[in-house]
Amino acid sequence: MTFKIPSENNYDIICVGGGIMSATLALMMKLLEPKSKILILERLEKVAEESTEAWNNAGTGHSALCELNYTPEGENGNIHVSKAIKIFEQFETTKQFWAYLVGQGFVKDPKNFLRSVPHHSWVRGEDDVKFLKKRYEAMKSVPFFESMEFSEDFETLKKWFPLIMENRDRNEKMAATRMELGTEVNFGKLTERYFHILQTQFDVPVLRGHEVLDIDPEKKQEWKVEAKNLKTGEKCHYDAEHVFIGAGGGALPLLQKVEIEEKDGYGGFPVSGQWLYCKNREIIEKHHAKVYSKAGPDAPPMSTPHLDSRFIDGKKELLFGPFAGFTTKFLKEGSKLDLPKTINIDNIPSMWGVFWHNLPLTKYLIKQVTMGHKERMEDLRVFVKDAKAEDWDLRIAGQRVQIIKRDKEQGGILEFGTDLVHSTDGTITALLGASPGASVAVPIMIDVLKVAFPEKLKSAKWQEKLSEMVPFWNKNIENNIEEFQQAQANSSKKLELDVLH
Repeated sequence: MTFKIPSENNYDIICVGGGIMSATLALMMKLLEPKSKILILERLEKVAEESTEAWNNAGTGHSALCELNYTPEGENGNIHVSKAIKIFEQFETTKQFWAYLVGQGFVKDPKNFLRSVPHHSWVRGEDDVKFLKKRYEAMKSVPFFESMEFSEDFETLKKWFPLIMENRDRNEKMAATRMELGTEVNFGKLTERYFHILQTQFDVPVLRGHEVLDIDPEKKQEWKVEAKNLKTGEKCHYDAEHVFIGAGGGALPLLQKVEIEEKDGYGGFPVSGQWLYCKNREIIEKHHAKVYSKAGPDAPPMSTPHLDSRFIDGKKELLFGPFAGFTTKFLKEGSKLDLPKTINIDNIPSMWGVFWHNLPLTKYLIKQVTMGHKERMEDLRVFVKDAKAEDWDLRIAGQRVQIIKRDKEQGGILEFGTDLVHSTDGTITALLGASPGASVAVPIMIDVLKVAFPEKLKSAKWQEKLSEMVPFWNKNIENNIEEFQQAQANSSKKLELDVLH
């Protein structure tokens, strides 16, 4: 689909990046303020090609149903579930927006990007079984997770994930939890749909093959964005009252060029990912689940091993991983100079502090980088005991640039979440970091709206429309359980999920 170059240069908001974040913000803005003028700039020739593309991420609808790193065990042995509750609420908010799009006819076939796939946590060994049981008991007491099941029974686990239990010793100590509410998401397909809606129904220009070179203050509360047409070499300039930098790994280098104090001290630590994917259709059909286990010693949370059923390009797939790697690129289609170019006098203390206090992580990455197919298959056989090397191949996933930020005690700390950096006046916002990323795109973009358009968000018009789009955008779920359960059932029905509550 070809669209003409925009004839004007002044916009209410310019979104940098053609991924799920920019697409979500632009679509929400157009629904709230149809007359708003929006421009989207993407460096590649296609949208949704970096972290949003299906093969470049886990495809898990992150709602803390199976991810053990969201429920840490405290020194006193108690399981902390507050982070799990927050992530669950955020993903449900995202689902409510998707359901609204289906109800309004913007999305015709939700199964094109969303499927019901049960989520499991699976552990082995007496200590981990005890941990999982405590986690189950702590989560079961929360209304959201009351449908969670726990079992140590061999036959039950065999029913839940037969491929993993094939040829396994019945005396092996293991346990698992199961949540039928789990989902598998093709964020690439969803993002492509968002951009189709923006272009065809809201006439939003999406300039592909345009790299943003710089963002400078132009007037009071206004920015000038300089972009380069990578086909012609021509430089273009656009003015905007607000700029959102949602360029994934490319966000940090661009943010560093913006003249705001809030950027100081930030750095990035790029971690690449790889998947083993199954080539044997018979094996793929034996598994219908997402099964997460515990990460190894010194492994970052994003390296939690899991065996996943996926739906990509209309086909069921089976992936295992991720295997971590290290590269100085911030994007899959980036440059090896990305990391060196972001090191400056403002973030050297942060970068050094992270390096010095994370030596085990460095050793872990070195070990991962040097792994061959034989070693990866050995990791897979923890899950699939008789996995044959010829049935599996390696696929490179996307880049994740983890956040490095200042810390008074350590100089710098490494974070594995997301961080919204913005100017004091809210006219420029940038999203840094990775997981849970796309799963919580809607609540993150609501945070952007709060920062960028605080007065409009206070208006009756915006509040009424947002409540129509996302019923729980400003409500506490725990204090409105019955109303939430009704909204959840409505979302499941419209999204054609198998579990209708």
